[in-house]
Parts: sequence; C-alpha cells; structure tokens
Amino acid sequence: MNNNQIEQFKKMKTEVTRFMMMYQFALNELETKIEILKEEFQFLHDYNPIEHTKSRVKSLESIMKKIGRKDIPFSLEAIKHNIKDIAGLRITCSFIADIYGIRDMLKNQFNLKINEMKDYIENPKPNGYRSLHLLVEVPVVMSDGRENVCVEIQIRTIAMDFWASLEHKIFYKYNQAVPSSLLLELKEASDSANKLDQQMERLNREITAIKENQEEDYGQELSQLLMNNQQFKLPASIMKLGNQVD
Repeated sequence: MNNNQIEQFKKMKTEVTRFMMMYQFALNELETKIEILKEEFQFLHDYNPIEHTKSRVKSLESIMKKIGRKDIPFSLEAIKHNIKDIAGLRITCSFIADIYGIRDMLKNQFNLKINEMKDYIENPKPNGYRSLHLLVEVPVVMSDGRENVCVEIQIRTIAMDFWASLEHKIFYKYNQAVPSSLLLELKEASDSANKLDQQMERLNREITAIKENQEEDYGQELSQLLMNNQQFKLPASIMKLGNQVD
C-alpha cells in the first residue's frame, strides 16, 4: 500500500467515524432533553408519563447489509439520504394519551422538526403492530459546522412494547415461512394488548376525574370555613414540633 492509498484510507476512516458520531451525538442530545423532562415530571408534577427509554445506533455491518438490500449507492451522502433509522430512540409510556402528549412536547418544547409521522396506533399494521413513529431532525454542532441529523423515534405503551418485543424474538428465531395459525395468534395477542390499553386508559381517566372532584370539594369547604370566620387551632403535636425547630 503506497502513501497515497494510506492517506485515502485515513480520510475515509475519519469521514466514516465522523458520520457515525453525528448520529450518536443526536441521540445524546435527545436523551438529555428527555431526562430533563422526566426529572421535571418527577419533582414538579404528580405524574410521569415516561416509563423508560432505549436508544441505539445501527452498526456499520447492519448499515452495509441494508444498503445492499435496497441497492443504495455506497456513499455517506446516499446513506444519509436513504436510510432514516440509523439512530433510533424508543420511548415507552404508561397510557395511549401520553404518546401524543410526548409527541407534542418533542415538537413544541424541544422545537424539533418532524419530517414524517406514521401512526400505527390509529392504523395498525396487518400483523397487529402498534406504535407511533416519528422522523425528526436533531441539530448537532460539530467543530467544523452544524448538521441536521435524522432520528427515528418510536413512542408506545408498555403493552405495545411487550407485544412488539416478543413478536420480534419469535420471528428472529424463525427462518422459514411462518404458519398462518401462528400469525393469527400473534394478531389476536396484539388485539388483547390493545384492549388492555383501552381499559387502563379508561380507568385512568375515571380515577383522575374522581381526584379532581375531591380536590374541588376540599377547596370549596376550605373557602366556606374562611368565609364563616371560624378559628383554627393547630394540634399540640404540630405546635411542639414548631417549638423544637425554633
């Protein structure tokens, strides 16, 4: 290998490394923003809709296989233009309503540009798959400039994630044509998971309504007492505690 070939190899290695780093940095940026959201919900609100997150950047081997299957030209620009799921982030939520709430927060609070949205919750795939897919642009600042990096975000409930994870494991092991009976059972399992999601969503709405009514009744009672000019006396135990602090 001559010096010119060595320099070309070094240049290619640097470009590929920078290319992969951009996607990792984009994920880091998103995960930091979501971690801030989680901490805010934890300390300032009664409820945190984000159960957990998981991220990954496709390996070079996986990218090479995909460009081979899709007959994509072997160039970084072509890969960036044609493969949109090199960086992926999955957010698992408690309830279906949380999915759309988090989508709105990503768009409004984080000011992320959503290039594409596929709603497999309203329109499930034939096999029963349900999830909300977003392709977003994440600005990444490098030493030599700023890049807008595409990240695929999947937002789903715990039940949706449970079904999708097990369905993937089943098919990953299965190298032959999947029997129609098995496909039917997987679809029925997806429908059962969706029924559970719908039931838990309804229960959550009802419990929230009860809690809000109780808080409203308490506020009205307190206002009435104040209006009646009634005297309040703190319990002796609390008064004693206050004296100890002094």
